[in-house]
Amino acid sequence: MTDRVRVLLVVEGMNDIEFLCRISRMLHNYDRSLPDLCELQQRGEILFMPFGGGHVRAWSHRLKALGKPEFHLYDRELPPETEHRQAAVEAVNGRDRCRAVLTRKRCLENYLHPEAIMSAGGVHVTFGDFDPVAPITAKLLCQHRRHETPWELRTARARNRMIHRAKRWLNTTFAERMTVELMHERDPDGEVASWLRTIAQLAEAAMP
Repeated sequence: MTDRVRVLLVVEGMNDIEFLCRISRMLHNYDRSLPDLCELQQRGEILFMPFGGGHVRAWSHRLKALGKPEFHLYDRELPPETEHRQAAVEAVNGRDRCRAVLTRKRCLENYLHPEAIMSAGGVHVTFGDFDPVAPITAKLLCQHRRHETPWELRTARARNRMIHRAKRWLNTTFAERMTVELMHERDPDGEVASWLRTIAQLAEAAMP
């Protein structure tokens, strides 16, 4: 780790990084006060730390010895998992120069707009804030491709592969189609922008 790194960004996986880089760049182009996380990552000023799921609470102190400011972003998921994640958030927020937030929606894919998915994938998807977006999208994409094996006839393993593929598409190809207007519709309170402002504040406070 170099001294250039100002903030460690702790997220659950690579898909979260893909989402945050794309959405932050789009919002940065609209509002220059918001950081472009991809640009900061390329400059070595932030470092993403994907922990790959598992026990969230274990990460609330794992990086403490590095002495770097930390920003943790956890999916809310559904109870009782939500309560475990909230406890992890509170543990992180009890540490100096560290901030953690729990998404208000189930996960990052729930911040995408159905119009962005329609634009990139050609399917009309409807979902609420706490619906499993990746499985819903995977099933609709399968049904949209008429010459493929129907969803109902696929094995559980085959369905899981399609769900993982859809999750990847949602956070990359589909996220690329998001606009400021669509983001405002899905996130009228500016929750995502507030995450970016917090990261910017942590990075600024860490400047020599």
